[in-house]
Formats: sequence, C-alpha cells, structure tokens
Amino acid sequence: MVAFRAGAVVSVTVWILGFTLNPDQKPVPEQPTLHITAPDGRQLAMQYCQRCHLFPEPDLLDKTTWQNNVLPNMGRRLGIPVANADQLIEPEPADQEIIKQLKIYPEKPLIPEADWQKIVDYYVGTAPAEPLPQKPYTAPIEELTLFKAATVSIGDKSVPKTTLLKYDPVSSRLYIGDDQNALYALDSTFQLADSWWIDTAPTDIDFPKNAPPRLLTIGKFNPSDQKLGRLMSLSKTKLPANAVNIQNLPRPVQFTAGDLNLDGKEDVMISGFGNNVGKLFWLDGFQPEKEHILKELPGARKTEILDLNRDKKPDIVALMSQAWEGVSIFYNAGNGNFKEKQVLKFPPSYGVNYFEMADFNKDGFKDILLTNGDNWDLSPIRKNYHGVRIYLNDGKDNFKETWFYPLYGASKAVARDFDNDGDLDIAAVSFYTDLDNPAHAFVYLSNEGNLKFKPSATPEAINGKWMTMEAADFDKDGDVDIVLGSYFQTLGEMTKLMSHGVLTFPQLLILTNQKK
Repeated sequence: MVAFRAGAVVSVTVWILGFTLNPDQKPVPEQPTLHITAPDGRQLAMQYCQRCHLFPEPDLLDKTTWQNNVLPNMGRRLGIPVANADQLIEPEPADQEIIKQLKIYPEKPLIPEADWQKIVDYYVGTAPAEPLPQKPYTAPIEELTLFKAATVSIGDKSVPKTTLLKYDPVSSRLYIGDDQNALYALDSTFQLADSWWIDTAPTDIDFPKNAPPRLLTIGKFNPSDQKLGRLMSLSKTKLPANAVNIQNLPRPVQFTAGDLNLDGKEDVMISGFGNNVGKLFWLDGFQPEKEHILKELPGARKTEILDLNRDKKPDIVALMSQAWEGVSIFYNAGNGNFKEKQVLKFPPSYGVNYFEMADFNKDGFKDILLTNGDNWDLSPIRKNYHGVRIYLNDGKDNFKETWFYPLYGASKAVARDFDNDGDLDIAAVSFYTDLDNPAHAFVYLSNEGNLKFKPSATPEAINGKWMTMEAADFDKDGDVDIVLGSYFQTLGEMTKLMSHGVLTFPQLLILTNQKK
C-alpha cells in the first residue's frame, strides 16, 4: 500500500509473505494463527472402526440397531463399559475363559470417552430411523412350473435342524446332517437307507474314491471359540489304515480336498469359522502336524480349488465372513506357497455366506456367484443390500458386480442349467429374516439371456426355514433337481410361521425337475 498526504513525509508499508515492511522498522514476522480442529465423529469412526473391519457407513443400519446392538459391542471391544451389561447374553463358562485369555474385551479404555461419544453421536445422528427399503425389483411369480414340490420328514424329530445336504452320485444317496446328533442317508426315492449317531452337527462331507466318506462336524453350532470340530472317516465297519480322524478343529464349516503342493498326495483345505478367532488353513496329506495357515482370522466360510491362472497349479478361492468380509484368490506359487489377491471386500454387516465359481457369460473365465444375508447376531433387521450377486471376471481375475437380486437374509445360491437350454439359471434360498411372504424364501431365477433372470417361487416353500440346499439329478432322468433343508433355531420361529397357517414342518422340500 502506498499513501500520499500533502506536506507530509511519504510513508510506505508493504506486506509480503507475512512480513510487514516500513521505512523505520526491520522486518517483523507476523505471528501465525493455528487453528487445530478436533476430529469429528466420522473421522474418529474411520480411525477406530477400520482397525477391525471395513468402514461401515451409517445408513447400513437403522438408529436403534446402531445404538442398542452394534455400538455397545464395538464399545466393549474398545474397553468402554456398556450400560445394562448384565442384560447381554453371555457365552458359556468355557467360552468366557477363552475370551478372557484372548483379551477380546480390554480392561482399560483404548479410546477417550469423549471421542467414543462422538462416534456414537455420529452413527445415531446420521443413520436412518428405519432400515432403508429395497430398490424396486421384479417380484417372483407365484408358480414354479419347472418343478414339482414334495416334502420329506425323517424320523420322529418334531423340530427340523438340517445342517448339511450333500449328494453322492456314485451311491445315489443324499446325506442329511441334523443338529440333533444325527446323520441320515436317503436313497434315490428319498427313503431312509442308513443313519448314524454323530456327537455334533455335521457341516460337510465328501466321497473319496475307494474309501469311506469323510465327514466334518462343527463342535458347537452356536457361536463358540471352543475347538471341538472334527474331520473323520465315516464307517460302521472297521476303518481302513488310511482313515481320517482330525480333531480339535476351530468350529469348521467346510472342507475341500486336492493336491495343493503337487506331491502326488491329497491335501485338505479347512474353513475354521470359529467365532472371535478362527483360521483358513490346509493340512499337507491330511496330517494335522503339517498345517499351513492362509488366514488366521474368524469367519472362514468356503473354499474352491481350481486353476484360475491356467499355470497347471491349483489355486484357492476363499470366502471370509465375520469382520474382514470378502473373497480372496490364493495363487499357487509352488512348493506349498500361496500369494493372496483380495478380489471382493465388504463391511461386516453385509453377511456374506456363500459363493460359487461359474462362467455366466461363456467367455471361458470363471465368474463369482455370491450371496450375502447372514443376519443372526447383532443386527437381525431387514437389509436392502442382502441378496444374490454375480461378479463377472474380466479375464484377469478382476471382478465387477453386474447383476443383483434383492433377497432379505439370502443364505445360498447355486448356478445350474436347470431348464437344459444351455445357460446357467440360479436357485436361491433365504434363511435369516422373516418375510412378508415366507414362501419367497426360495426363489428360482430362470436365465432369459444377457444376465436377465425371471424369478418364480412356490407356495410349498412356506413350510420351512431353508438354510441348506443341494442340486443334483436325484432321480437320474437327465435334469437337475433341488432339495432344500429346513432349520429352526427356536420354537418362536415356528410360531411365526404358524401365524401364516403353517401346521407341518418337514426337514426337506424336494423340487423334482419336470423338464422333458
């Protein structure tokens, strides 16, 4: 600034880069004003929440669920005392001791109480009052013309608790696991052919050539960190010398066999779901002392073994749930080593629970069919992002969502050419939420081309809560049939269906394909 006054000495004042200059003074730096802004609730949530899982946006859940369920659980894990903690459902003493040893809940707060309150205020203040609705979609037609429905009840159990459905095409037997200490085998006419007493709920089974079936049991079906799972050869006669008997597994839910290190011997991948702790691991030659851990995290749900990059070495595709939800590919680097590439990831409320690799667009590359709808624990509400998804492979194992069908509580979907027209259709079931129309807990999605699917349902599906599903040519007539398995956790769930007029609760719903 230059100022002139008549009869006065010219005075010059210049401000440059924070300094004041005038003729009679040396440069004097101006004192900067520091504005330090305390982090807000979102910033704090980004800082603390992402230590354990992908950041969840507030609109994934409603205010009440955040305030009464999810945030109290997170607070406990940060050492924040929870009001009315005596009302929380505590695990059994054995699990309490494991949790104490693992220090899941810190004795001292890991976050200032004022910061924690900002996080709470952010989620409760930003979340919607009610769960967000599903976007418009084509509802199923109330007629399943391709299939004929029939129900099957096994034994004298009044409450269905089906935990496993697996078909053996060699023996033409369908194996059914029951969370009431039982395993059944039905013949091709769905008549009881054999049964076994099993100490805990069966979760998977396979049928090796020239050997007894191998059965996986979970140990504790309800959430638990006790290592009571088991993988064993199944036989009522004397077991062979190479029989499998692997114990102390961390709540395993699925296994896959294959020669992972190319040494000519079969190895086994085990998904140890656990609860607070778990692991995804494989055993060289089915030997527990030769364990290789791929992920030491809870929530390992399912794996497939296949050569994705076509280098003649078996790779592993794995689905992880619980906290770090997503799908990873473990590329085989040789000599029993694997390199992980995470191809899909989700926040923990998504509840991913099943996937299959299938080529939907016939380009020679495997795509991902995925369901997310696990809804049992802290947020048992309707979620508009629950459903069935297809992720197409770009040929380099990068996957992009290209199709989504909303389905509250989706628990499994399988891709098969049910109508024998040369493309893949989808059968899907829902388990975890109550629907306005319980019959829509099963949906058949007929492929109309260009990834457009026509949904249909059957009234007979109202009779159960369908947690498991198997698809195979049970009657050997050249087309693929479907079997659904029902599981009721409580009598209250049965009562809710009774309000819809349901009076019978079969273990199985058989959908026999009528394609000619």
